[in-house]
Amino acid sequence: MTSVGQLTRQLTALEISSKQNAARPPTSQHQKKPSQTNVSKLLSKYAAPNPLTTTTSLHKVASTNALASKQAVRATSPTRPPAPAKPPSESSHSSQSTKSSQSTQPSQFSQSLHPSKPSFDIGRYDGGFEIENETRGEAVTGEAAEQLALDSSVAVGRPTREWHLTDFDIGRPLGKGKFGRVYMVRTKTEPHYILALKCLYKSEIVQSRVEKQIRREIEIQQNLRHPHVLRLYGYFHDEKRIFLMLEFAGKGELYKQLTKYGCFTEKRSSRYIDQMADALMYLHAKHVIHRDIKPENLLLGINGELKIGDFGWSVHAPGNRRKTLCGTLDYLPPEMVEGREHSEKVDYWALGVLTYEFICGNPPFEDLSGHNATYRRIQRVDLKIPSKVSAEARDLIIKLLQYDPDKRIPLSEVRKHPWIVKYRSKGHSTSGAA
Repeated sequence: MTSVGQLTRQLTALEISSKQNAARPPTSQHQKKPSQTNVSKLLSKYAAPNPLTTTTSLHKVASTNALASKQAVRATSPTRPPAPAKPPSESSHSSQSTKSSQSTQPSQFSQSLHPSKPSFDIGRYDGGFEIENETRGEAVTGEAAEQLALDSSVAVGRPTREWHLTDFDIGRPLGKGKFGRVYMVRTKTEPHYILALKCLYKSEIVQSRVEKQIRREIEIQQNLRHPHVLRLYGYFHDEKRIFLMLEFAGKGELYKQLTKYGCFTEKRSSRYIDQMADALMYLHAKHVIHRDIKPENLLLGINGELKIGDFGWSVHAPGNRRKTLCGTLDYLPPEMVEGREHSEKVDYWALGVLTYEFICGNPPFEDLSGHNATYRRIQRVDLKIPSKVSAEARDLIIKLLQYDPDKRIPLSEVRKHPWIVKYRSKGHSTSGAA
């Protein structure tokens, strides 16, 4: 039992400590430092765990991302106690003492990599989440409310800790989506992971009648673990919104790179297609058909590695036969244009279109006179490959863009193709682009 005298001494010490802290000039967490002038180049529509130290460069940190991801996965396992290396999350009812014990007992990994105070500038928060929430969206009720009550802490199979918006320091805006905004955030508790927090407004999802699609996208992405597939680390919701915690893709959207340069070298294109084929093989093995492969849905990691980042039209199809028209017109295969059943081989076709666009700068069947003209070119496989394309790349494009899905070159053979093998980095089957 604490005596009155002991309690008085503790309160006095606390008061002195409080005054000393008040005397210090306040420092902003989001103040930009001169040494971080190029940080803006690392921002993207999405973001992911990227623990930093005051002495570790961004390139060195990138090499630890795989280890961080493994620890994050272990932390979400229901059969193990939550590991401190996974950013801890507390419910609004958690005690302060629990938070203190978690933040002061980091793992060996955290002790070697993370400072006690975050040193990475995430930018200045503009209050967008709160400002927008005042005028946008409304609470949903009934069946829609049940469908959109998405919380990874109660997910079947891989539950995470319970997350809330108050668990993050919010930084600069990264972009706007159809259903809300995306912000760069950092977990408040060590090891201060950097993520992108994507906001979706429930009422707008309901108005667009895509509740099942959004739920499916989240359920698919949360179970994917591949170096070239963007990770979804967790998700939570409040009365009006759903928040997705997404992986950090440090070099942003591939589409912006393609727009900047017009097209890519064959070396760079080959390495991207190698990584795409590897990722698609993984997805198809899990009976996931992407169905919307295009540069706008691809992101680049800190080392320039490609990551598939949007699963809005993905479907888990164990039977591998679908008949829904979706995706982007320039990337649709003949079977989808003609309304026939389709399988995972629609992604083979899209890979061929992507190969062509990387090298040439535009999709192969694009026709500026209108959609109908593009449809007709796709149906006829009206393929015209410029002379600047090498014979090896031409061969792969032709083998992927076959009218008959069964005649398209398998992804395993794509990865063995001479044009792919020629540019692959030694010792790395899925190397980043040069």
